[in-house]
Amino acid sequence: MASVKVWCILVLSFLLPHSYAHMDFFTSIGHMTDLINTEKDLVTSLKDYIKAEESKLEQIKKWAEKLDQLTDTATKDPEGFLGHPVNAFKLMKRLNTEWGELENLVLKDMSDGFISNMTIQRQYFPNDEDQAGAAKALLRLQDTYNLDTDTLSRGNLPGVKHKSFLTAEDCFELGKIAYTEADYYHTELWMVQALKQLDDGEVSTVDKVSILDYLSYAVYQQGDLDKAMMLTKRLLELDPEHQRANGNLKYFEYIMSKEKEANKSTTKTDNQTDKESKTKKKEPSKDYLPERQKYEMLCRGEGLKMTPRRQKKLFCRYYNGNQNPKYILGPVKQEDEWDKPRIVRFLEIISDEEIETVKELAKPRLRRATISNPITGVLETAHYRISKSAWLSGYESPVVSRINRRIQDLTGLDVSTAEELQVANYGVGGQYEPHFDFGRKDEPDAFKELGTGNRIATWLFYMSDVSAGGATVFPEVGASVWPKKGTAVFWYNLFPSGEGDYSTRHAACPVLVGNKWVSNKWIHERGQEFRRPCTLSELE
Repeated sequence: MASVKVWCILVLSFLLPHSYAHMDFFTSIGHMTDLINTEKDLVTSLKDYIKAEESKLEQIKKWAEKLDQLTDTATKDPEGFLGHPVNAFKLMKRLNTEWGELENLVLKDMSDGFISNMTIQRQYFPNDEDQAGAAKALLRLQDTYNLDTDTLSRGNLPGVKHKSFLTAEDCFELGKIAYTEADYYHTELWMVQALKQLDDGEVSTVDKVSILDYLSYAVYQQGDLDKAMMLTKRLLELDPEHQRANGNLKYFEYIMSKEKEANKSTTKTDNQTDKESKTKKKEPSKDYLPERQKYEMLCRGEGLKMTPRRQKKLFCRYYNGNQNPKYILGPVKQEDEWDKPRIVRFLEIISDEEIETVKELAKPRLRRATISNPITGVLETAHYRISKSAWLSGYESPVVSRINRRIQDLTGLDVSTAEELQVANYGVGGQYEPHFDFGRKDEPDAFKELGTGNRIATWLFYMSDVSAGGATVFPEVGASVWPKKGTAVFWYNLFPSGEGDYSTRHAACPVLVGNKWVSNKWIHERGQEFRRPCTLSELE
């Protein structure tokens, strides 16, 4: 029997970490919807607790009112009152029994149900990583879409259905998270916003001293010593005994005196140049992505516009899949999105019912999306890919099988060697920064395990409309493709020669407002030898 108990404990200890593993909620709006239901359940539980406390208090109040009236009468003529034998008996009973019952009622803890529910639900709560991830998403959206802090704080975003705003405390928390990342640019922006809201009269749990403490140091780290001193002095006006601020002020004064001594030996021109450098506009620190500016412009819809001459070569048509029998009598709508690389969109190509089926199949399996490390080949999460994904096989559902067959019929490519249908749901500010779908020459083993060659083409379904943001952009050529529910886009990643087409480098822009669902099929080289024959030129 003891061995059975030990075995049960071992099984539970193995299962629990997997059952309650952290979900990376911020990477998928689809999974975050579960948190709405969790919070609703907690509110219901809290209201039940309040009702129980109110009921308990009401009983105590009635008891107090009854005894208040009784004792008023009794104290006016104690002997006469107790001369009635019933009153004497009831006094003994009250003090011996009923007051004890009242004591038990007062001591009764009505919160057990609520606390028990909280304990159960807490294991599914987001953690610090989720909060930080959601905060960083707001900063990312701020930069990508050129939003000022006041616009974000007031919730003035395009296409919003449920407007919300940030309190001074919220702004302060955003600034603190930026500060922990040594991102002093955003620290300053959000601390200034928090201070502004307090100056405008907002009542908050956060105080100006705490805000100025972070703000002055963030400004100093960005090289603006004069402003840092001014903010520190303002802090000391509110709290003259602030130890760190007093120390910082002395340090700033020391640095400034050293700079003045150094400036005496410089020319007037040098001084003027120094002043100009100090007033230079502050910007986010440079990062690893060389095409960041072009990528973000495309996300905002500010990309390169195709010339009228090129636009005239783009058409919409009824497409029969190169005389595919299924589509001769019922062709599909197809339109050109871009010429080089050729990107086409298929309209009304997946039904709402099919979309819901795919989403329902994928939801339980959604996991944080990964990338393949180009050096180790190991799958790992990355901050530049914020989404969750799941893989669906054709044998699991006739709907998935039908979708796979449709892709094959319309592209003319063999999907038997393609990867399974990948379903992705993007999180708060969800994105996938510029990348290639195909394996480059410096990644010869990218798809070695599959044994099906490189990714020859990409088929991408849009399974939701997106209120704002979320475009698929191609920075190398300036193309932007916007999500439209029920449509799909298709492009070749490789030339017929098998060489990679580097103009297909693309990205999924951050979702500003809305919920973005997509599914994609990566089609591989094997099986396409006679469907898309190789040419003599590397670039054809």
